[in-house]
Amino acid sequence: MIGLEYKNNSLYFDGTKVESIIENHQTPLYLYSENIIVSQFTKFLNAATNQKINNPLVCFALKANPNPALVESLFKAGAGADIVSLGELKRALENGCDPMKIVFSGVGKTQADINHALNSGPQGIYSFNVESISELEMINELAGLKNKIARIAFRVNPKVHAQTHKHISTGFKTHKFGILKEDIFEFIKTSDQFKNIKIVGLSVHIGSQLTNLDATEKAIKEVCEIAQEIKTPLEFIDVGGGLGVDYVKDKSTPSADVYMSSVSKVLNEYSSKLNYTPRVVFEPGRFICAGAGIFLTKVIRTKKSEDCYFAIIDGGMNDFVRTSLYEAYHKIIPLKQNDNEEIKTEIVGPICETADSFATNYPIQKLKAGDYLAVLDVGAYGHSMASNYNLRSRPNELVIKADQSIKVFEYKL
Repeated sequence: MIGLEYKNNSLYFDGTKVESIIENHQTPLYLYSENIIVSQFTKFLNAATNQKINNPLVCFALKANPNPALVESLFKAGAGADIVSLGELKRALENGCDPMKIVFSGVGKTQADINHALNSGPQGIYSFNVESISELEMINELAGLKNKIARIAFRVNPKVHAQTHKHISTGFKTHKFGILKEDIFEFIKTSDQFKNIKIVGLSVHIGSQLTNLDATEKAIKEVCEIAQEIKTPLEFIDVGGGLGVDYVKDKSTPSADVYMSSVSKVLNEYSSKLNYTPRVVFEPGRFICAGAGIFLTKVIRTKKSEDCYFAIIDGGMNDFVRTSLYEAYHKIIPLKQNDNEEIKTEIVGPICETADSFATNYPIQKLKAGDYLAVLDVGAYGHSMASNYNLRSRPNELVIKADQSIKVFEYKL
């Protein structure tokens, strides 16, 4: 991970000795770096600029990590927001996001969601990424009641299978997301009846933790082909997010530069056919924030069951669910290195579920009660998916600010 190193056998994160954090704060907890998340945003934006992608707008996906201090720093750095709920809309606005940099996705937008978004600025938000014709009808009606014009983009379902976990694949016809090409064309035939919407773009998003770009290219091609058939020039094409991160550390995941090269290649193929150059919107989440966070947890006790060695920690699947829900791999390291032999360990939490496991048969220095561990790359879909299951409080979040001060966000039942 960026910003992670051992000095004299002690773990440091973004220049801060992690042991000094746990001396003053109880585990389990999340520890984030403002420097790292801004650096990742800048890397993503620069990669787009280097590929001469037109006027890129990078809308950070708040579902990945809506921590107020982190999103505020991203908005100050120029990011927009990709949101999927009223809560995320309010969080973005409260922390300084320009409404005209907000795209609103999600299949279940309610009247309250739509009304708040319409009222979020003189023109409302940058775009409602519409996922059904009935949703579009509701937006048109509500905008009419306010005598406003809602900016909308069709979220295209390109009918492609992304190579990722089935729970985070979103681009096939059997998935609930987006609208099929033929349904978009059918609507456009009667769109002049809808006086309170303006079609400003097309959007596509096929899933999360994408490590193979073939499906991404195919999806963008589908969007470009639809754009050719729409006679009115579009302001933007939203190519979504989903660029994966290297959890395993085997360097098999495409870099931001490789990803942008792939996106640029497809867009350039169609630019001459369109006779205009739309702006490009991105919705990254995981790539921006995964490496900006670690999860700190303490070994409560150890036990042996024949040839199985267990380390039972104070962090549970309610605090961090990815390893239980997706069987995801996350590297786990000790806060203090020592000369203990390496032993294959079951690293498990206190929740009354067998699924409450952080790692199975995991090689790590032999642990004992009182040792502390760091679970890496948890800045995305970590705290944002935490719960109070087993009536446990959600873990606190600590942010290492750019000036090395610590900002604390406390959570209680």
